[in-house]
Amino acid sequence: MATHAASAPRPDQRASAADASFSSRGSARHTYGAIDLGTNNCRLLVARPGEGGFTVVDAFSRIVRLGEGLAQTGRLSDAAMDRAVEALAVCADKLKRRRVSLSRSVATEACRRAANGRDFIERVRQETGLVLDIIAPQEEARLAVLGCHKLLEPGDGPALVFDIGGGSTELVLVEPGDEEVPRIKAWWSAPWGVVSLTESEGREAIEGPDRVAAYARMRERARHAFARFAELLPKDAENIRLLGTSGTVTTLASVHLALPSYDRRAIDGLHVPIGAMRDISTMIAEMDFRARAALPCIGAERADLVVAGCAILEAIIDIWPAEQLGIADRGIREGILRSLMARDGHVL
Repeated sequence: MATHAASAPRPDQRASAADASFSSRGSARHTYGAIDLGTNNCRLLVARPGEGGFTVVDAFSRIVRLGEGLAQTGRLSDAAMDRAVEALAVCADKLKRRRVSLSRSVATEACRRAANGRDFIERVRQETGLVLDIIAPQEEARLAVLGCHKLLEPGDGPALVFDIGGGSTELVLVEPGDEEVPRIKAWWSAPWGVVSLTESEGREAIEGPDRVAAYARMRERARHAFARFAELLPKDAENIRLLGTSGTVTTLASVHLALPSYDRRAIDGLHVPIGAMRDISTMIAEMDFRARAALPCIGAERADLVVAGCAILEAIIDIWPAEQLGIADRGIREGILRSLMARDGHVL
């Protein structure tokens, strides 16, 4: 559960060792695919390049909870692997039916940490034909920035881009560059995501009568994990910007708008006042499971993990007090697609 901080390559870097694990079918590369297998979710995006961007032709997302129990055992459980393989089989079928010509499939924190992560990758290859690349935190951060940076608020001040995952949280400090893509100044990977932080505190404590105290402990645990990175952040910087990409921020933004059901068009690119996000986080932390599950855009499927997400978000706001939070319903998958398409000469 080590943390990492380093200067990073430019986010528009076209070739790296990690990029070598793509699969190609045929010479005409017109349809592209990206799979992101995280600690909590399995996501697929299939797209074709267009004028100044790309058009999504298929998508898939399923909560698989691959990292469930990992903190206690150090291994991926049989049930979790079964769920993930089932979801990945759906992804493989979609890639085939859409005649995807170039794709890349990545796995993140759960597979990095699990003692049997490599065995699981081999099982996926044998059962689905997909070759998953276990990417390093630095590559995960690069892809996230590449996928969502266009939603940063306009300005010439520094920006913090973050991705709250299931098993880890990536923080990336960027500044405007000479080109369209911002320069990465520093990055950090902390071992707390919504699954790992929930399991560290225990569901009984989060749901019990002292759940507000449990929330405070989780928030402090996350803030402690960010402390060294906070020392790298510029002091007294003006016009700072903040952009988040994860299920946590899109869910909380939906609660902010009181949406009856999730609507990506209303969420992706939204900017929410920081005070409103803190108020929503506090409200959710004080609710019990039933009350959280009753909120339309949380539901029973996310009600047990959203509290940890709120704690991590507040810890981020503590170290980077921007006035607004930008919300991105895009990230690693979009970063993969842009990287693959750029390699084929498409201007995005």
